[in-house]
Amino acid sequence: MPIAPAPATLASFNALIVSLARSGRPAEALRAFRDMLALGVPPDHFTLPPVLRSCVLTGAEGLAASSHALAFKLGAQDNLFVASALVLCYSGLSSLPDARSVFDEMRERDAVLWTSMLSAYAQGGEPEEALRFFEGMVAAGVQLDAVVMVSLLLACGQLGWRRHGRSVHACCVRRFLGMPLSLGNALVDMYVKCGDFAFAERVFARMPRRDVISWSSLILGHGLNGRSDVALGLFDRMTTEGVQPNSVTFLGALSACVHSGMVDKAYAIFKGMKQWGIEPELKHYSCMADALGRAGRVIEAVKFIEEMPFEPDEAMLGGILAACRVHGEMEAAERVSKRLMDMSPGKSGYYMSLANIYSDAGRYSDAERIRDFMKEVKVGKLP
Repeated sequence: MPIAPAPATLASFNALIVSLARSGRPAEALRAFRDMLALGVPPDHFTLPPVLRSCVLTGAEGLAASSHALAFKLGAQDNLFVASALVLCYSGLSSLPDARSVFDEMRERDAVLWTSMLSAYAQGGEPEEALRFFEGMVAAGVQLDAVVMVSLLLACGQLGWRRHGRSVHACCVRRFLGMPLSLGNALVDMYVKCGDFAFAERVFARMPRRDVISWSSLILGHGLNGRSDVALGLFDRMTTEGVQPNSVTFLGALSACVHSGMVDKAYAIFKGMKQWGIEPELKHYSCMADALGRAGRVIEAVKFIEEMPFEPDEAMLGGILAACRVHGEMEAAERVSKRLMDMSPGKSGYYMSLANIYSDAGRYSDAERIRDFMKEVKVGKLP
């Protein structure tokens, strides 16, 4: 006789959901969770944390709210593991007020919950609130570990508070033997964002171990700040040492090419992304178009944008329109302006840019026609 399949149990579903969530298959984890509920298997406080993490990764805001309500129904809302997962879930879905509400409603709070809320503020773009919250952590006597320090350094970097960041650095040196990788990366990132490249490189050089994040922070920082030779030198050194670059690394290398006018080098790096198994994103296409525009290869830039697999955003087209004026590319300016006006018909700057391009070329009647059209459709100049 064939052996009957074992009945689904809470333990088997929990093991399945955790396995799927940890292996980068959040949609399947949520599907298993729905199957669990459909079969009438009640979840518990072990089920909800991986479900909430999967909600963040899939952007399932509705299911996250339903899971929160289910936590109340199960009486699991006071469980510290569930509360920490809820805080990180709401912050990951850009709902910091809901995350704070969960924290405030907890009668008991452990270091994990405090750290989760601090990370939520730091990663959610609220650095000043993160530092205020940290003061509350200190007052509550919460033990400060490396995760807390990483969040503090992120907040200091976002605010450009180098002096505060140096204080956190000094605290790390006193508290931790050696330098955990995540903490070293956070220090490099903080110093780069504060413009202190000498200290960033000093920390980088002393790190016992470095990964793609360590390299990418330095490369992107140098690239965005016009230190092209240094950025590209680091990029070459990184690949020589066998560290696989990621999309952020390539963004830094392309930014370096933009600032130095190295269009052919930018093309080589851009095409090399696929060799590393990385699909270019809109930001990489934007860098490439910017490099072409700044180098006066405006027609090529417009063709590049028209053939890319993404719809361009206003920032990308606006940069090309500015290049059209600098290099006197009238036909390209008209094509780009039309797209910008279609995207934001009420934005006067695009009309005025085209009118100014006409005036620069001596086409005063066309410039006047644009200004008359602005009056007709009631698009006023900015004050």
